[in-house]
Amino acid sequence: MGSSARYDFDIVVDRRGTWCVQWDGVADRFGVDGLLPFTISDMDFETAPQVLSALRSRLDHGVFGYTDWRQDDFRSAIAHWYRTRYGTEVDTGRLVYGPSVLSQLSQLLQMWTSKGEGVVVHTPTYDGFRKAVTGLGRELRGVPVGDGAALERELARPDSKVLILCSPHNPTGRVWTEAELGAMASLAARYGVAVISDEIHADFVHEGYAHVPWTRVAGEGRWALVTSASKAFNFPALTGSYGLIGDPADRAEYLRRMETAEGLASPAVLSLTAHIAAYRESETWLDELRAYVAGNLALVARRLDEEFPELEWRPPQAGYLAWIDLRPAGVDGDEALQRVLVEQEKVAVMPGGVYGAPGSVRLNVGCPRAKAEAGVEALIRGVRAVTARAS
Repeated sequence: MGSSARYDFDIVVDRRGTWCVQWDGVADRFGVDGLLPFTISDMDFETAPQVLSALRSRLDHGVFGYTDWRQDDFRSAIAHWYRTRYGTEVDTGRLVYGPSVLSQLSQLLQMWTSKGEGVVVHTPTYDGFRKAVTGLGRELRGVPVGDGAALERELARPDSKVLILCSPHNPTGRVWTEAELGAMASLAARYGVAVISDEIHADFVHEGYAHVPWTRVAGEGRWALVTSASKAFNFPALTGSYGLIGDPADRAEYLRRMETAEGLASPAVLSLTAHIAAYRESETWLDELRAYVAGNLALVARRLDEEFPELEWRPPQAGYLAWIDLRPAGVDGDEALQRVLVEQEKVAVMPGGVYGAPGSVRLNVGCPRAKAEAGVEALIRGVRAVTARAS
């Protein structure tokens, strides 16, 4: 870290034995224990010290009764964050709460669609969207990122009812411009399609790019923004997310479902505590973390350029997930590369087929630099082994 840095992200935290999905659950997906993981979208860093301090203070109180998320401390912290981070005023009267972004997404899909109807997503597609949509019996309709004609074609189908927007996009790290978002809003309004904008990666946009909240372009169409501080500040295990719903009747129906049908009227108090401390006190920590992760991504770019210049790989515009299309280097699918990575390199890297794009990988470098370096070197050796056999 630079001499002016306040936080040391090179510190290694041992996550093994903490019921951690990335480290302790690696065998569930890859069939082998003990792999060095670069998988699920959480980071190996402790959360911000300001968040830890707030959590300790709340724990010291010792009473953990039923909790109300509608209190001003929580609402005003969200408004403060959007005002200072995104230059956007938030109508806190539109706020809702949920246990997770995917839980909110599921409720909204049940409100706005029926079985068999179409839900449009961008491809490659975050696997959580795929599971939620198909699990509810809806039809997933993919359009390539950046293909406006394909997007309009799918939205124009009479039974396409919802566009799920990942903003910024997972897994590619694409940050949508205000013009692109405005065009999507216009198309959705024209064809009567509701929009659910998942903005959980928004706080991790890198220098040179700017996140535009959906509220800035939404207009009068049916829409919801769902998000959480848990991604950027690394506390998903605390649960908790929030959202903004444009239509008052939709908001009332969402709350009815969550609080009565789902029995989720009382949120996790530690999640509320963490959100408030993150948004009120932890901006400097986040900015230093983003810069550190940008260094990890630059390392990946440098090594890939040295070994596989034909990839022309560049870091994502947001996030800590390196989405790498390996087909130009001669990797045609997932199976052979995954076998080498698991059996020879002893690393776990998410295969592109999970997101509908075989021949790619999603490498999580939200970790100390030494681990990121080990991951990219293992990937390089794996690609070399696979392409050597193919030739």
